[in-house]
Amino acid sequence: MELKAYDSSAGVARRLMKTNPRLGEDKATWLASHWAKENAEGKWAILGQSAHKISNAQLYRLEEVLEIYKRIRMPVLAVEASDNSLDLWWNGKFTLAQYHERIKSVPNVEIARIDDAGHMMHHDQPEVLATLIERFIA
Repeated sequence: MELKAYDSSAGVARRLMKTNPRLGEDKATWLASHWAKENAEGKWAILGQSAHKISNAQLYRLEEVLEIYKRIRMPVLAVEASDNSLDLWWNGKFTLAQYHERIKSVPNVEIARIDDAGHMMHHDQPEVLATLIERFIA
């Protein structure tokens, strides 16, 4: 599960733009320089952990999760992107409608939506996301 290394920072930027077509070259270049680092072999290695590709190490029991959601006492801000990628990631096994139904179990939840954004909404609309978070925690 090791993450791929790239020949250059520009290769990392191209990978970022491939994953997120909304990401402009200027942002991708900046992100690449922070998201990867040149290693001893001269390759650009991603500074993340491959373990993030594992969905969950624990058995997921919906009834248990919903009971946990009901016990959340703090306000929760759930931010979603206008371009739903759940179908892509979950191959139809989990839908946005199911997510909306489940999140209702959280007693004090606010659902916000960011238009013209996908899974990497912090790349697509960073100012909009920051404004939502700042308003929520103020």
